[in-house]
Amino acid sequence: MADESVSSPPEEEWQTIRASYEAAKATTKPGDTFCLISLRWWEKWREYTSNKKTSTNEGSSPDHQDLNNTITPVRPSSIDNSDLINESASVNSTMGIDLRDILQEGAQYILLPEATWNEYGGGPRLSRKVISSGEALYVEVYPLRLYLHLMPKADQCTIRISKKETIGALQKKACEIFELNSEKVSIWDYYSHRKHALMNDLDKTLDDVNIQTDQDILVEVNDDGGNTSDVQENGFTKSHTSALLEASGSKVQSVSSRVKESEDPKTPVSVGVSTRGSSAGLTGLLNFGNTCFMNSAIQCLVHTPEFAKYFREDYYKEINRNNPLGMVGELAVAFGDLLRKLWAPGRTPFAPKQFKAKLARFAPQFSGYSQHDSQELLAFLLDGLHEDLNRVKHKPYIKSRDADGRPDEEVADEYWANHIARNNSIIVDVCQGQYKSTLVCPVCEKISVTFDPFMYLSLPFQSTTTRTMTVTVFSCDGSSVPVTCTVTVPKQGCCRDLVKAVGSACGLKQNEKLFLAEIRDHLIERFLEDPLMSLSSIKDDFRLSAYKIPKSMKNTKFLQLIHRRQELETGDTRGWKAYGTPLVFPISSDATITRGDLQLIVHTMLSPMLKADTPSEASDLMNESFEPGSACKENNGPNSPQLKLPLKMVDGNHACIDLSVGEERIVRLPAASLSVLLFIDWSPKLLQKYETRYLERLPEVYKHGSTKKARTEPLSLYTCLEAFLREEPLVPEDMWFCPQCKERRQASKKLDLWRLPEVLVIHLKRFSYSRSMKHKLETFVNFPIHDFDLTNYIANKNNPGPQVYDLYALTNHYGGMGSGHYTAHIKLIDENRWYSFDDNHISPISEDEVKTNAAYVLFYRRKRSD
Repeated sequence: MADESVSSPPEEEWQTIRASYEAAKATTKPGDTFCLISLRWWEKWREYTSNKKTSTNEGSSPDHQDLNNTITPVRPSSIDNSDLINESASVNSTMGIDLRDILQEGAQYILLPEATWNEYGGGPRLSRKVISSGEALYVEVYPLRLYLHLMPKADQCTIRISKKETIGALQKKACEIFELNSEKVSIWDYYSHRKHALMNDLDKTLDDVNIQTDQDILVEVNDDGGNTSDVQENGFTKSHTSALLEASGSKVQSVSSRVKESEDPKTPVSVGVSTRGSSAGLTGLLNFGNTCFMNSAIQCLVHTPEFAKYFREDYYKEINRNNPLGMVGELAVAFGDLLRKLWAPGRTPFAPKQFKAKLARFAPQFSGYSQHDSQELLAFLLDGLHEDLNRVKHKPYIKSRDADGRPDEEVADEYWANHIARNNSIIVDVCQGQYKSTLVCPVCEKISVTFDPFMYLSLPFQSTTTRTMTVTVFSCDGSSVPVTCTVTVPKQGCCRDLVKAVGSACGLKQNEKLFLAEIRDHLIERFLEDPLMSLSSIKDDFRLSAYKIPKSMKNTKFLQLIHRRQELETGDTRGWKAYGTPLVFPISSDATITRGDLQLIVHTMLSPMLKADTPSEASDLMNESFEPGSACKENNGPNSPQLKLPLKMVDGNHACIDLSVGEERIVRLPAASLSVLLFIDWSPKLLQKYETRYLERLPEVYKHGSTKKARTEPLSLYTCLEAFLREEPLVPEDMWFCPQCKERRQASKKLDLWRLPEVLVIHLKRFSYSRSMKHKLETFVNFPIHDFDLTNYIANKNNPGPQVYDLYALTNHYGGMGSGHYTAHIKLIDENRWYSFDDNHISPISEDEVKTNAAYVLFYRRKRSD
């Protein structure tokens, strides 16, 4: 660490750190190293650098006043990261220094380039590499944590390894830990304590094969001289498997009741129990290469009572072989044959190869032996079966009429009749409902109402833990006074959620966006630019401001107007000290700006607070109008006599430029910074002209005791449904063409349930995808098994009778993205008993076992009064 006696002033040192960080971010590439720094230590450092006092040297010229009159506080000691360490894991030599779980950037730590760490030192050193995911780069703060199990010795250890390391590197590391000869070692993925997969392509990365953190990895020593008489088809001996189950603390059944889900397309030999059923409907499906996604979906469909009855009778007469949207009836025939086999009594498990081949012919995305999404398969099957069985042979062309103020009931019935005139099948009879869609133009308030069919509902996960946050919104164009908004956001949400809620509350226009900032000691501490930054990093005692700026501006710098007033310091001397809330104004980095332009900009920002009855004594502060620079004419309108405001700008040399004289002189903006600091010194006379209370009362994010406590309760299916039905603006990529404005608008959209089907299929949106990442939510959703009551959610109040449903089937997804496993839970209605369908293994389960955090697609059937 540098000697304090020769160190740079705090402000200069701070600028050096920031410049180093910005430079590192701009040139980041995979393999670069960043270091974690404890936020607790960082706050001390920030306090050290922010205590620098800026004051005006009265002896300097009015154009350049010195800002370097500084009192340097005590410098913090070297970096201390002890609060980030998991002490219990740090003693494990295979793990090295391990972090505490669930640390978040901005809440418990920040990231700085390795060069900065080398300069300041401290410990322990927590280095992490930059890795790529798609087109995005990020620091891998938490490498994969894997549990290695050595067989047959039953030794075990825990390691950390990057997801971008290869399987070969994992094998090498395991061999070093267990002191093994790599030529005799095989690496197996033992995920979800269910399936085995040999990882034999040593050049693939762990990310390529979808290895997730906290997975079990089997390190098997191949002893050719050993006894192999008990080796099973899955590649392990019974003793190996038993040892692993005991070592990992698994409570699952013996592996003799499990089935290999192999990447080899050959049909595996079953090691599960036979499902030769004494009653119909208890026939399993063999997994012949990652087909569990298909098997689970099929079992739910064939155990839908209406489908079971339909396809076991003479459905052939309804096959529509001439429908250009269908599969010439072949998909319906293949599904009907499969259903009949599954319902035949006394059958042994079989591989649905013929159906898979037919599926791949019409839907190539499901060809091969990769894992797929069971919900995507269900959506294709329902739609494909509908077109193959559509009773309408020649679809009429019907143009829907606008509602034009007609009653909803009339319009909805008309839409439904038009739909049935073109779509009429067993699938429509059983699975299709109707919802009301309302769009409202944000400009002309044109309302458009349509009534559209749906086959299933895809419900988002809505956090049940919320938080109220208060933000004060400022307009930079002088259009309105500041407004304080208190909004409710998910407690575990991100800045994007806060911006969206505040934008809705303050009436943000289509051509505007919000710029969030944290205010501390009357200065802008930081701009909250990352939309994915966790809201947990924003504490209750923080103060936030939001600035409305135009969406269209690019290559922008931001003027920060900092307010100062005279306050007593020591004795009778007075000094200028910051107070109130800074204001922000965007300008083009390429603009030519004069001192007069900056005067005009500040007048614009302050204009909503200007008092109407300006006293005559103000005449001494007035000056003749001036001609602003051409760069600002467009935004600031015609010239008018203005108050000459006492403004000073901080230039690139940290000196003050007096902007109250020489209005025609061009100002050179600091090139190295995106922010340009302006000071306005409020004299008592000037304070009489403006209503500055709007600037002085910036509330805390949350005032304890002023609002209700955040609620925490289990996430229910009703909560997910309410989130689905909540009004929200369309995403910019899906804007609506307003027929009245003749423009594309970001309208608000509201969905309402209008007509419900006999069988209601609900998809829980556990998976999220983007260009740079994929993610699965393991959240437990408390869904009703009996009496799922939707009566109060139906917008059609003329709908007769209660709308109550019972659960009879669902698919489950276990494990991570891509490498997981699908099963189904099915209720045989005739037996009134639940069963677990795990490929070819079927076992009875209690109703209490139906609800898990693996539930993915739910099948509900309307409850009959009889």
